[in-house]
Amino acid sequence: MRITYIARSFLDYRIPVFEALDRMVDGQLSVIYADRSVPDRVQNRLQAAIGDRAVGMAGERALGFQGNITSEFSNTRLRIPWQPGILKEIRQTRPDVLIGDGFSQWTLPALAFRMTTGTPLVVCYERTAHTERNAQWYRKAFRKSVLPWVDAMCVNGQLSRDYAQTLGVPAQRITCGHMVADVKNLSEKHARITPEQIKGLQKKLAIPSDAPVFLSVSKLIRLKGIAEFLQGWQLFSGEAAGKPHLLIVGEGTERDLLERFCRHAGLTNVTFAGGIDYDDIHQYYALADVFMISTLEDNWSLVVPEAMSCGMPVMCSTYNGCWPELVTTENGWVFDPLNRAETAACLDACLAVRQKWPDMGKKSRDIVGHHTPENGAKAILDACRIAKKGKKHAGY
Repeated sequence: MRITYIARSFLDYRIPVFEALDRMVDGQLSVIYADRSVPDRVQNRLQAAIGDRAVGMAGERALGFQGNITSEFSNTRLRIPWQPGILKEIRQTRPDVLIGDGFSQWTLPALAFRMTTGTPLVVCYERTAHTERNAQWYRKAFRKSVLPWVDAMCVNGQLSRDYAQTLGVPAQRITCGHMVADVKNLSEKHARITPEQIKGLQKKLAIPSDAPVFLSVSKLIRLKGIAEFLQGWQLFSGEAAGKPHLLIVGEGTERDLLERFCRHAGLTNVTFAGGIDYDDIHQYYALADVFMISTLEDNWSLVVPEAMSCGMPVMCSTYNGCWPELVTTENGWVFDPLNRAETAACLDACLAVRQKWPDMGKKSRDIVGHHTPENGAKAILDACRIAKKGKKHAGY
């Protein structure tokens, strides 16, 4: 089966999935992407994996919003991209099956190719009812109108599956599990960290060696909910025993505002580490005890399985689409970051079972062990097989 994956942009986490999928189809995977939207290091990894079947395209044009649309709440901006020459590149790969990400961006030319040539199309879909709560009528109408040309869908998890079915996608045409982190690589790098390295990082960040450390790895932007979490942290840490410390890794437009809040609130137990290169992030997972994500809207935050692969318990926002699969009472907690009292109570409950954190971290490893690049690639391939079996089906 020749598969052409049209993915405008992606990061390091996607390379192991592409590699696994390419092995499963005996080296017949092509990936077409926007070269200015994929970092050079990621392009180099992909080209090393699949050679000239990695096709980076230049000269993308777009109508509408020109900024970083991934830093915005869903459906608050509209951008319609077009990549000159993309249909020719698709045709040259002679695909048996096409794959697109979502219903917009570069899935649009994939839809055009499907409509004109009949080549089966799989959509890898991430959205949930929460992330689509403000979707305008015309977006919903467009999705439903193109469903007759979507032959199968591969979704993140149960919340994505539920939402896809509300659009009208038949359950039998949905597979689950395409979005996974590079858990093997991170776990191996984490295992090689020495106590001396951890102590050195603690000293560099001025974090007391005996403090239980809560870690956030996130863009410092509005939709990540750091401001809301800090209000809960203020309520919690004022009375908490054990001198807990919050380590925030990441950069963004809200950093100055967040640091100013901490100064005014007297939160001396919060450290902003700034942006960290992906190749170094395992060191911060090794330093911390509990991972925390306070997002107000995410389809499937990959930092959660990353932290889990490093043996961390997880405090997860209820607005993160990954929690039903990844966070249980055995390895973490789910909370509402918009509720300051609930956030503080969740932190209290977490700190109260500090002695159980190592066992909870082991459970995290066990759970995320089922969300590997190989399993993600298999979910995509299963969707391709469904699509290839028959394009005409009931239910749309």
